[in-house]
Amino acid sequence: MIEMKVAGIALDAATRSPIVLLRDAADRRALPIYIGQDQAKSIISALENHTPPRPLTHDLMVNILEEWGLELDRVIIHSLQDNTFYAVLKLRRGEEKKDIDARPSDAISLALRTNSPIWVMEEVVADASIPVDRDADEAERQAFRDFIANLRPEDFSERGSSSSGENQ
Repeated sequence: MIEMKVAGIALDAATRSPIVLLRDAADRRALPIYIGQDQAKSIISALENHTPPRPLTHDLMVNILEEWGLELDRVIIHSLQDNTFYAVLKLRRGEEKKDIDARPSDAISLALRTNSPIWVMEEVVADASIPVDRDADEAERQAFRDFIANLRPEDFSERGSSSSGENQ
């Protein structure tokens, strides 16, 4: 799993639909997730630490969690099926743990309000992320090519012989 942070809300240029952007810690990959207008407003409100005069839906959920002694341990965006992301809330009360199915937008909104981490499965990142730092990606590819180009057959036999020597 890869821990990601909310980079912000963007609008799709063609459809004007809101997108929440998640970024990995190295700022190498961004994961765009299309969301609704209401969810975008809720996420922006949490990012700006805005407290409404009366609790809105996600604020109400946080209040319920707190009153019942439940902690949002983390959010996991675990799959992407037919262009739909799926998430789970990992809740904990003492030693008791529960997983609750949630839309990623709601899960993200709750995570922001509770300072809980957002994790994304590697296969979801691989399938749906976009590169942010193409120069770093190319440098990594070149370093790998250089490593492969400088490999010699003896590099493999030396490793194998030292392993077999340790076992005797």
